[in-house]
Amino acid sequence: MTQLLDDGHFFLPGPTEVRADVLAAMTRPMIPHRGRAFEEMFARIQGGLQQVFRTERPVLVSSSSATGLMEAGVRCAPPGPVLALVNGAFSERFAHVARACGRTVEVVEVAPGEVVTPEMAEDRFREKRFAVMTVVHSETSTGALTDIRAMQTVARRHGVTCLIDSVTGVAGSPVETDTWDLDYIFTGSQKALALPPGLAIAVASDAYLAQARSAAARGLYFDLVEFESFARKAQTPNTPALSLLYALEVQVAAIAAEGIEARWARHRAMAERVREWVGEHGEWGILAPQGARSDTVTAITLPEGVKGTELVAAVERAGYVVGTGYGKLKERTFRIGHMGDHTLTGLDRCLAAIDGI
Repeated sequence: MTQLLDDGHFFLPGPTEVRADVLAAMTRPMIPHRGRAFEEMFARIQGGLQQVFRTERPVLVSSSSATGLMEAGVRCAPPGPVLALVNGAFSERFAHVARACGRTVEVVEVAPGEVVTPEMAEDRFREKRFAVMTVVHSETSTGALTDIRAMQTVARRHGVTCLIDSVTGVAGSPVETDTWDLDYIFTGSQKALALPPGLAIAVASDAYLAQARSAAARGLYFDLVEFESFARKAQTPNTPALSLLYALEVQVAAIAAEGIEARWARHRAMAERVREWVGEHGEWGILAPQGARSDTVTAITLPEGVKGTELVAAVERAGYVVGTGYGKLKERTFRIGHMGDHTLTGLDRCLAAIDGI
């Protein structure tokens, strides 16, 4: 029986709560990271992550935040203009990273909570040639979910490389890396994987890596070509955060025991429970529209006179942690992160605590 968090109290949209046995794994003694024991462990981690991403490709593991592999994706992408699909704070960050890497960036932007449709992207591709498109799968700031399979299909039709931020998607929402023929997708350890922050994890296609070998400005520390070469040898190109890899080894084994499809279903059930609960609260609402809502985080809109920061502070006094709205949405929304190893039982306790305020 997979251990989950029926008694969890930390429902932030990331970092999320981490099980005690995962934290305990981080206290194991150090080993040489160029030795056989490390390579055997990293091979086990690879097998577990391949199940999570639904891929037979090497999985790239970086000792960094997810922003590191976001920048790596841009630096290793084909030269040329970037089309950034922006519907919240983290998709805007993706656009900012591309600009900081010296790229010409054009933006298709919709209101926070909405999603850019494949048709909007297609219209821009008909007007102008782009080399790269950036997409956020699950926009953590708004709880909006973009159809990345459809976006990848549109990008492929126009010869555009699609870079996907799935920081609050992978391990919580369906991702079929190989079946959907994704170019590049990355996540962070502290979200639906339910690990401490500090690891970024990605999968890159053969075609993406083939063109990356000629990328003039792919840098050194975040060179995805080198990451892939080392991953094939059950190694990392740079000194890894060994304690976090101990935790990752424990967690991928737990995810395999649960089954990734069962994990997706548990996240979907928690998301549906939150939606039902919001519907019981009159003037409350959900920021993201029906059909485009994340399975891992929900941004809840509040009526006039109720401030998100005050509500979140009251929830904390009741013993639970949820998130304020992000940026300009700070006072008119609050966010519940229903991801990682949380359960319906634990989530109901959190919702009851909010009801009791």
